[in-house]
Amino acid sequence: MRTGLIARKEGMTRIFTEDGTQVPVTVLKVDECQVVAVRNAEKDGYVAVQLGAGKARVKRTSAANRGHFAKAKVEPKKKVVEFRVTNENMLEVGAELGANHFVAGQFVDVVGTSIGKGFAGAMKRHNFGGLRASHGVSVSHRSHGSTGQRQDPGRVFPGKKMAGHLGTDRVTTQNLEVVGIDLEDNLILIKGSVPGNKNGWVLVSDAVKKPLHKDVPKPAGLRQAAKSAEAQAEAPKAEAAPAPAEAPAAEATTENKE
Repeated sequence: MRTGLIARKEGMTRIFTEDGTQVPVTVLKVDECQVVAVRNAEKDGYVAVQLGAGKARVKRTSAANRGHFAKAKVEPKKKVVEFRVTNENMLEVGAELGANHFVAGQFVDVVGTSIGKGFAGAMKRHNFGGLRASHGVSVSHRSHGSTGQRQDPGRVFPGKKMAGHLGTDRVTTQNLEVVGIDLEDNLILIKGSVPGNKNGWVLVSDAVKKPLHKDVPKPAGLRQAAKSAEAQAEAPKAEAAPAPAEAPAAEATTENKE
């Protein structure tokens, strides 16, 4: 089991496949996602890595958190989350993860906080059908109807679906496909929508109900490894380019004078 990633939701757009089919995608940015701490079975009773993402202002970071980040030798982070991992997928403190942690074609699970809708009625909150729109109903067409019984038991049972606060809940969307990876801007393109507001934090991890893609990096996709791969890919291009020929204009003029 590999670690997940902390990403920031940038918004939605669309891309086109080779046959011209448009695919709606959500753009997630991996913003300085680093390992802040590690947990082991001997000391903590479980195995996990603690990741931090986003750059936080030092003066708005508590003294306790400043010491925590200073111990890991990383800058203060806005979002800190733990991911359970297996021993063979443990990472070192300070390692930075990138978008290359995932590959195109694999499936992931995304966890986020749903958009808050405030106080909502039963029709919007629970998809009720509402009351009759014809005779016998007056000014109550969108109400949820009866909520209780007669004198016995004479109360509303707990958990009754009624009007109330909607949204701002932890939502997990499973089996979303990774359409593409942008290593230059550290972006992940996921097919469809993911829960949360724009610029909100989401947690992306390997899908638990799908087999792991054979090409995913283990133990994780590190940012430095992606930069090294890009440098190696650009090196042959630079060597293949012909060197500019030096113009022997000055030498020719000297020979003519002699």
